[in-house]
Amino acid sequence: MRFTKKSHACVRLEKDGRTLVLDPGVFSEEDAALGADAILVTHEHPDHFDERKLRGALEADPAVEIWTLKSVADKIAAAFPGRVHTVGHGDTFTAAGFDVQVHGELHAVIHPDIPRITNVGYLVDGGRVFHPGDALTVPDRPVETLMLPVMAPWNKISEVIDYVREVKPQRAYDIHDALLTDLARPIYDNQIGALGGAEHLRLAPGESAAL
Repeated sequence: MRFTKKSHACVRLEKDGRTLVLDPGVFSEEDAALGADAILVTHEHPDHFDERKLRGALEADPAVEIWTLKSVADKIAAAFPGRVHTVGHGDTFTAAGFDVQVHGELHAVIHPDIPRITNVGYLVDGGRVFHPGDALTVPDRPVETLMLPVMAPWNKISEVIDYVREVKPQRAYDIHDALLTDLARPIYDNQIGALGGAEHLRLAPGESAAL
C-alpha cells in the first residue's frame, strides 16, 4: 500500500492500481479527489468535506463512489443515485478493493456550548491504516499506521500524545496540520516522538511513503 499525504486531513491510499481518498476538504489541493476510485468522508466540516471537490470527482468519473455519514450523504446523494453510501459505527464494506470498518460516532468536543456533530473513523484493511476524522476514537483492534490529527481547535498536545499511547500503533503520521505553523512543528515532532511510544512521522503535502 502506498500512502500520499495531501494538505490538512486528506490522504490518498493506493493498492493494486486503485486509489482510495479520505477527507478532501477546502484546505486540500484542487485535484485532491480527482483520480480516486472511491472516497471516504468522516464528517461535514468543510476542512474534511468540500462539496465542490466531491461533485467534481463524481462528475469526472461515473464509476467513483463515496462512503460517508448521513449528514454528508444528504447533501450530495440525490444528484448521484446509487453512488453515495451512508455508513455508521460498526459497518463494514469494500471500497476500491480496500476493506473498511467504521469506528466512532461523534466529533470531539470543541466547546461545551457547541453542539457535537457526528463523525466516523475508517479502519482500512484490517488495521493497516486508521483515519479517525475529528475524534480520538480508539478502534477495537491493533492499528499499524495511525493518521494522527495533531492540531485542531478541539485538541491539545497532551491529548494527542495520550491518544497515540492508547491506540499503540506501529507508526503515526501527522494529519490535520494546516493550522500548525512551521515554528511549532519541531515542538510537536519532539514531544509526540519522545512521549507517544510509537514512531512519529510527518510528510509534506504531496510526499508519499510505502506502508
